[in-house]
Amino acid sequence: MRDLVITLVVFGSLPFILKRPYIGVLMWVWISVMNPHRLSWGFAYSFPFAAIIAGVTLIGLLVTRDPKKLPMTPIVCTLMAFSAWMGITTIFSMWPDESVVMLNRVSKIMLMTFATIMLIKTQKQVQLLIWVLVGSLGYYGVKGGIFTVMTGGGSIVWGPQGSYIEGNNEVALAFITIIPIMFYLYMSAEKKWIRWGMAASIMLCSFAALGSYSRGALVGIAAMLFFLWLKSPKKVLLGGLMVLMVPFAIAFMPDKWSTRMETINTYKEDSSAMGRINAWYMAYNMAKDRPLGGGFEIYNRTAFELYAPVPEDVHAAHSIYFQALGEHGFIGLGIYLLLAFLTWRKASWIVRVSAKREDFKWAGNLARMIQVSLLGFGVGGAFLSLLYYDVPYYLMAAVVSTGYIIEKTLAAEAAAARVAARDAARAAQTEAHAQAHSAAAP
Repeated sequence: MRDLVITLVVFGSLPFILKRPYIGVLMWVWISVMNPHRLSWGFAYSFPFAAIIAGVTLIGLLVTRDPKKLPMTPIVCTLMAFSAWMGITTIFSMWPDESVVMLNRVSKIMLMTFATIMLIKTQKQVQLLIWVLVGSLGYYGVKGGIFTVMTGGGSIVWGPQGSYIEGNNEVALAFITIIPIMFYLYMSAEKKWIRWGMAASIMLCSFAALGSYSRGALVGIAAMLFFLWLKSPKKVLLGGLMVLMVPFAIAFMPDKWSTRMETINTYKEDSSAMGRINAWYMAYNMAKDRPLGGGFEIYNRTAFELYAPVPEDVHAAHSIYFQALGEHGFIGLGIYLLLAFLTWRKASWIVRVSAKREDFKWAGNLARMIQVSLLGFGVGGAFLSLLYYDVPYYLMAAVVSTGYIIEKTLAAEAAAARVAARDAARAAQTEAHAQAHSAAAP
């Protein structure tokens, strides 16, 4: 039954995507982030829904008469450079066959990120994108939170199979990333039932993150909550809720959870933590030896024998920063950090411009919460291999689109002001001529 429902929804949306290709972006985000087909047990489980949606969306993009120009902002240009650099590092990778497979997967994310920037051009479309992201991840967060509460935190929360966030650590970071966006919807909602729903979802997602037993998630939660309070326009209310809820949530978790979290202070005695540090050394040494990095899929025994202090302790990168460094070298890491900086700076610009404009209030609140979300991802991602996780790229696209909306509005107002000033000058000039003519008449 689930297979049939998902198939009908996807194929039923295709005619609408051709007519309005931004719907294809929303469908792509839903399929790629939520992976609803992984909730089925039949033919839909491995059916290429994402490829079909992407193909129809790109066709719609080509034939639509709607504006579809890609704004060549610093963020977009840097994302282009990052995409091109990954192609270059793949050509010179240590294991080109495996790297090409991964490049193909990453390229789809980058392509659809550009499509998102091109097609999401109105406030309504940005809002829909945000709702799709929240709904896609919120489903697992609410489900995981209920599971954590019902089991007393005794079992681990996992993510959807076959996705970037399948592991407990990865799905916890996804929850941390989406909570600030839920808070934005809470602030923006006019209906009480939506606000209550978002408040409940935030609480359950928080419990789900704790229920993942992820130590990196705990660090990310701490950073996210601090900046959420810092960026919130209601600091007293939010601060009071945090003081009440955080100790309660931690006390709710069982002793084995507390025992695992306490190993953060004794990481040198933890084999998993030391394995991550070993992988970081491997990535750093590889980048020093190979300016272009090793390319994708470098986490194998051969690479660790060449570059790791402990060759037999093979681990994934367990850090978005060392993942970028090992796979794409110092230049790749620099481009990635530049992308993050430019996104943060653009969001800050949106906040400043919207401060005294009621019609831009939504944009300022969204930009603040995206900053909190990306900061939580940046802190938690320091311990996870999620360099190519798509949600941060979609949030980056939302920043670009929101900035475009504001810039377009300001440009239209400036143009209208210039026309009004010109008309006023002509009217004044005409009146002056008329007065001069009257004075000269006998």
